[in-house]
Amino acid sequence: MENFIVSARKYRPESFRTVVAQENITATLKNAIMSRQLAHSYLFCGPRGVGKTTCARIFAKTINCSNISAEGEACNECESCSAFNTNRSYNIHELDAASNNSVDNIRDLIDQVRIPPQIGSYSVYIIDEVHMLSQAAFNAFLKTLEEPPRHAIFILATTEKHKIIPTILSRCQIFDFTRIKVNDIVHYLEYVAREENVTVESNALNVIAQKADGAMRDALSIFDQIVSFSGHNITYQDVINNLNVLDYEYYFRIVDCFLKNQVAESLMVFNEVLENGFEGQHFINGLSSHLRDLMVCKDPVTIQLLEVGGDIRERYRAQAATASHEFLIEALRLSNECDFQYKTSQNKRLSIELTLARIAQLTLKKK
Repeated sequence: MENFIVSARKYRPESFRTVVAQENITATLKNAIMSRQLAHSYLFCGPRGVGKTTCARIFAKTINCSNISAEGEACNECESCSAFNTNRSYNIHELDAASNNSVDNIRDLIDQVRIPPQIGSYSVYIIDEVHMLSQAAFNAFLKTLEEPPRHAIFILATTEKHKIIPTILSRCQIFDFTRIKVNDIVHYLEYVAREENVTVESNALNVIAQKADGAMRDALSIFDQIVSFSGHNITYQDVINNLNVLDYEYYFRIVDCFLKNQVAESLMVFNEVLENGFEGQHFINGLSSHLRDLMVCKDPVTIQLLEVGGDIRERYRAQAATASHEFLIEALRLSNECDFQYKTSQNKRLSIELTLARIAQLTLKKK
């Protein structure tokens, strides 16, 4: 049986040009390499799954490459690159600070830093989740981080920059990685699907990208999960069934009921949602998002904020054209108020039903 490699590992970027949606950071790192202006310590911070550790590894490989291209990319052919690509490089050392956070672990690292590299010019030390280091470990690390040997470069990575002590921050060049946009995730998933011979509906990829919440690693993990569920032909229905996502259709239906002042019908749509096993707060949170998307469709300037594609986008435009700004803003206020008060409500279902009834009455007042 052939060993399966998860997509997050199989399609992990191996060069700066293949890193998704972090162009400013990769351009800065390449310029530093080309101009030979390398700092001795870097701090990569940002949300999970956006490429911090990946960029650290690419950077470490590239600065040790003996034949860097004119674009600032590693050649992938020299001895150093070959050693890195086959996971046998002694120039790159990774430490998980979540499980190695004591002062003794840092002292062992400091002793190791003194040893020069056998191949290449630099020994690179990547410390992941660096905010997990103890106070004593941080203090033991300070002097080495400020004045390491000429051959040593530290790359610290964290999802929680605010937990890093100022004395560490002041010794590093800081790179802030951003959440990856839905469209960028969708385009990369389309590439992965082509490589894996998977046919997939565009609306399905859009749901996966939104569920990933800006993290490419999460998106690829969800993609693998859906492929396991539905095989090599993925539909929108497969995705919403597997990920327990409420179908857009419920929200389009209930807003149509609101606009026609149909209180009873809107309550029946909500009852259908509950009978299908969805939580009330899940529904009201999704309703707020739907109303927000309708609001951004009202203005050509803000329509770019709508993170859906294909025929769903056209349905949003059509429904937005039938709703007034005043209705959408007041409906958003009521749904958001219900979402905020949901956890403390003694009768949660009644709380949502009352909100739906109030929203359905909004347009009636103008008649």
